[in-house]
Amino acid sequence: MSQPALWELPLHALHRLLASGAASAEEICAAFWDRATEQDPHLHAFLDLRSREAVLAEAAAVDRARAAGTALGPLAGLPVALKDNLSTAGWETTCASRILRGYRPPYDATVVARLREAGAVFLGKTNLDEFAMGSSTEHSAFGPTRNPWDLGRVPGGSSGGSAAAVAAGLCPAALGSDTGGSIRQPAALCGVVGLKPTYGRVSRYGLFAFASSLDQIGPFARDVADAATLLEAIAGPDPLDATSARLAVPDYSEALQADLSGLRIGAPRELFGEGVEEDVRASVAAAIDLLGELGANVSECSLPHAGYSLDVYYVIAPAEASSNLARYDGVRYGPRAAGADYVSQFAATRAEGFGPEVRRRIMLGTYALSAGYYDAYYDRAQRVRTLIRRDFAEAFERFDALVAPTSPTVAFPLGSRVEDPLAMYASDICSIPANLAGLPALSVPCGLSNGLPVGLQVIGPAFGEMTILRVGAAFEQASDFRGKRPPMAVLGG
Repeated sequence: MSQPALWELPLHALHRLLASGAASAEEICAAFWDRATEQDPHLHAFLDLRSREAVLAEAAAVDRARAAGTALGPLAGLPVALKDNLSTAGWETTCASRILRGYRPPYDATVVARLREAGAVFLGKTNLDEFAMGSSTEHSAFGPTRNPWDLGRVPGGSSGGSAAAVAAGLCPAALGSDTGGSIRQPAALCGVVGLKPTYGRVSRYGLFAFASSLDQIGPFARDVADAATLLEAIAGPDPLDATSARLAVPDYSEALQADLSGLRIGAPRELFGEGVEEDVRASVAAAIDLLGELGANVSECSLPHAGYSLDVYYVIAPAEASSNLARYDGVRYGPRAAGADYVSQFAATRAEGFGPEVRRRIMLGTYALSAGYYDAYYDRAQRVRTLIRRDFAEAFERFDALVAPTSPTVAFPLGSRVEDPLAMYASDICSIPANLAGLPALSVPCGLSNGLPVGLQVIGPAFGEMTILRVGAAFEQASDFRGKRPPMAVLGG
């Protein structure tokens, strides 16, 4: 059997090659950059791929430091991609929106700075639904991303560019953001691992805000071990983010060594209900059976108010978006439209700069916050959100983790839901509850339906990342899906 190409390997395998001297950082980064250059025209996973010279110069500097015996970070010389809603100093950050075209932030997001400190080499910025508002990466102002398993289908969203890039071997790992499932759902649809940490576990400083009480940054990776490595690199308290938790970062790799003996796992019946495709339900049920064979005690449970999650989310998230996006006025950021006065200039800039989905959510949110409607919508939604949190708290008195489908469906055809917002919003019906409760959740590939990936979602209690990584790693090691990749012939190589 021939040896796998460098671009086929996960981070931990690449790290071993670097440590042993079997490959250099320059060789590894060149392999991924060449792969991305060759294949991204099929996918449009990247909005901006850095120059080969810049990438290889950073990699060569790592090789020289290693040769000199310099202490290096855990990701030294390894290529990583960034979702283009993370601030990068001097490097264009657009949020896939025309309103930010040409904007170059003066500072790095905290997660970007921490990856730099860990030695990562950035390949490029990945595509997304505009301002992370979407479930298919079709709402990007610069064109959709395609799913490497089937180029006629969506990769999920909003972090579809990061998911597709990892799945297709354009990079071994990437960062995304998750407001209602935007890491986990594309991870499921593209057959990779995606992790949404607990709210506050990772600093949001430098993340362009969509819904501030829901947003969280997390990793995409080939396997659970790599997701743990990335989480460890980016997690931890940050004085620049008042919502970041003042908690030490554990050694997440320890979670990968534990078995599931005696672990109590619940399967909330509300997350297996209407809208979940039969093949998805069957794949997740088989995954749950496997968890039982691995020693876990699995039983059905209930989250009585989870059925209201979609309604609650689409009041709270647009309301917060309406407030957060008020800053894009054509004065401080991006291009400015012509206007006779400030009001007309402001209106014209936003009409030209924002796409239809962003405008739709701003209008929804502004309405929900308006005089006479705040109590009827926003305040009531927050009250139901509290009930959802209580449901989870009660469930975690009986269980160590919960499992469910990540997405109710496999990847759907491009264009099939763009004109049907309600169908698009329903894509996140299984993932939104964890965001409303601020809980950590992991998506791990668990099977195929008609040749398309299905994701198993593992939800943990607050700051229970060790537990969900433990479940995900044990399942991954025993699963038949392990090692499966998109049919590369579809991508021409």
